[in-house]
Amino acid sequence: MYWSGIIQTGGIVGALLLNGIALILDARARRVGNLIQLTEQHRELWERMYTHPQLARILDPEVDLITLPATADEELFVIFVILHLSNTFYAMRAGFYQKPHGLRKDIQLFFSLPIPRFVWEKVKELQDEPFVRFVESCWPKPA
Repeated sequence: MYWSGIIQTGGIVGALLLNGIALILDARARRVGNLIQLTEQHRELWERMYTHPQLARILDPEVDLITLPATADEELFVIFVILHLSNTFYAMRAGFYQKPHGLRKDIQLFFSLPIPRFVWEKVKELQDEPFVRFVESCWPKPA
């Protein structure tokens, strides 16, 4: 009788350890899956820049929006970038995704361009406050 209790206890402890290891491995697999999915969405989004040459002006730092205002297609593309960035931000906050190296610099460079900055100012009121703070914290501080 004494040995059967030890074997049962050992079996339960072993099962719990295996279950814990399985949970850890599953969490890692989900993080990798999330990374792959976000990377795919990022690639699909930016691929539009190549398949729709009229969007190239979005990345032009010399655009004069007074002479030639942003088009509906340009605004829509920037909104898609903002939505993708918002999804990434909340996935990072929830621990589903690690912050990519250089993310803050990418945000700073993108929103320093005239068209993205114009669209951001137009739609930021529709975004959650923590996300707005994060994006704007990436910008250089005024001198």
